[in-house]
Amino acid sequence: MKAALDTNFLAYAEGVNSDAEKRKRAWELLEKLPEDAIIPVQALGELFQVLVRKAGRTPADARIAVSGWSYAFPVVETSSSVLLAAVDLATRQFSIWDAVILSAAAEAGCQLLLSEDMQEGFVWRGVTIVNPFAQTVHPLLDALLGSAPE
Repeated sequence: MKAALDTNFLAYAEGVNSDAEKRKRAWELLEKLPEDAIIPVQALGELFQVLVRKAGRTPADARIAVSGWSYAFPVVETSSSVLLAAVDLATRQFSIWDAVILSAAAEAGCQLLLSEDMQEGFVWRGVTIVNPFAQTVHPLLDALLGSAPE
């Protein structure tokens, strides 16, 4: 099973909002995720903005963080097919930027999108949105972590 990481997941891993529990949970999950987890390029762009505007990092420091994530996981670009699918999704339910992330996850063959901000349990093109910080672990996330090598 393959997963994509949303901006908020990365932001918590970076320590944004000083939520120690969520940062710890993000890193616990990162250690257990299979190696084929991906990051949509849109999430990296949003992370840069969050690190500069919300966390008060310098653009140079935010760049280092974004570069680190891009080396740690494959990055899925926003192709024209990803964008067109996202526009279709955005006309029905999501903001365009969330739709781009979800569409990129689908294009990459992911079954899960780990996101605190999107509608948990929503399924689109085979991708299920799962809140990795929920009190009860979603069965698909449990299955993903159970199949990850120790």
